[in-house]
Amino acid sequence: MTTDRAATADSARTAFGWGLLCVLSGNMLIDALEVSVAVVALPSIGSDLGLSRTALGWVVSGFALGFGGSLLLAGRVVELLGRRRVYLAALLVFAVASLLGGLATNGPLLIGGRFVKGVCAALTAPTGLAIIGAAYPAGPARDKAVSVYSLFGAGGFSAGLLLSGLLTEVSWRWTFLFPAPVALVLFLFGLRLVPGRTPGERAAAPAGTLRVGVPKRYDLPGAVTSGGALLALAWALTRGPGAGWADPLTVTGLLLAAALGAAFAHIERAAPRPLMRTRLLADRPLVRSAAGAAALNGSYLGFLFVVTLDLQDAGNWPPLRTGAALLPAALPLAVAVATGLSARLVGRYGTARLIATGTWAPPAGYLWYLLAGDHPSYASATLPALLLVGLGFVFQFAALNAQAMSAVPDLDRGAAGGIYQTSVQLAGAVVTALVAALLGAGADDARHSALVLVGVVGAAGAAVALTGLLPRRSRPTAVPEHREG
Repeated sequence: MTTDRAATADSARTAFGWGLLCVLSGNMLIDALEVSVAVVALPSIGSDLGLSRTALGWVVSGFALGFGGSLLLAGRVVELLGRRRVYLAALLVFAVASLLGGLATNGPLLIGGRFVKGVCAALTAPTGLAIIGAAYPAGPARDKAVSVYSLFGAGGFSAGLLLSGLLTEVSWRWTFLFPAPVALVLFLFGLRLVPGRTPGERAAAPAGTLRVGVPKRYDLPGAVTSGGALLALAWALTRGPGAGWADPLTVTGLLLAAALGAAFAHIERAAPRPLMRTRLLADRPLVRSAAGAAALNGSYLGFLFVVTLDLQDAGNWPPLRTGAALLPAALPLAVAVATGLSARLVGRYGTARLIATGTWAPPAGYLWYLLAGDHPSYASATLPALLLVGLGFVFQFAALNAQAMSAVPDLDRGAAGGIYQTSVQLAGAVVTALVAALLGAGADDARHSALVLVGVVGAAGAAVALTGLLPRRSRPTAVPEHREG
């Protein structure tokens, strides 16, 4: 009898564990899909809603800006309100935003929905990993859960390209509508499966006490100034190519971004519980990795924006064919993560050498595509460029993540991860928006300028990565004073 009860309990725990992992991984998948699912649909969206190329850039950037701009605050919200409460609420809002985005009749509503979904992803993606750490015991069970969760995240970008192409063949609206029922189903299962507060999680303050000292606890001044700085910068950068960099409103936007950025830095230094631990900015491996990953992601998304328009607008390729054509840049990383190749490479060769080995490939791909001219052949120009970009991701993606955390104390890993992911997402948002603005400015060399920008960003990331090979400066050892007698 006792044995039967123990077997039944073990079976229930196993079923619960797999059910929870399905909910968390399913949500991670739709979060990852959102990064790429809009790319292939852009020409159809622009034609249907009458959006300029600059506005289309915001369709992509809106999600990344919401994601990256709210990551730091999201961690604080989860800490104070609890993982389960925030996770489930974000899933529900994500479903509603997907529905509104798919039914949008104008650009601002569509972009606004994308931004809201980015905020929801900032609340769920890192929280899902934290739930896994709390719900699964250390050892093989947790390692397997993290592996599955990461695989769904890495494979989501590739799946998004194909799914976007497939759904856009019917209507671009389905690319934004399909996550709504998926998120709703995950929410309903999550009500039963997502655990409440665990012993390792701080209790959320009672509802009646949240009003007391809210700015100090949530650091709302820091959130407002950082978010305002990012929005002002993105707006000014997208206005500059069309209106001119000396335009009064463009200059005002840049100055406002600088002022709000300075205010954020001052607030964070003085705050008792800042959103950003500024001392982490002295961690060279973290800063170097964040800058390298930001350049890698930003240049990649900007490049995909140009290639998508080249294939569909200039080449008259259908959406599904376009999505499949872009896979050579994304699929190698998904395979490397799924097979464990990325982790084995890091373990064998180390992070700095691995990053330096792969850092040349994306800029070389961008240059190859640029030199192919205004009407590049897919076989001789586009495909080689995409393969070079994919090769760069295989070598660098896991290595940059590992290098970023290599010298960070355990207590600071969450904050360091927030800085790293914020940099990656915001670079994607800003570079894509600027590329779109250059293409939308109407200049004769607009495409050339956009590709030059992509190449410069990629080359800057390569330069940062190569500094990891430089010998470290050793601090001079103090010589003890000799005293006689």
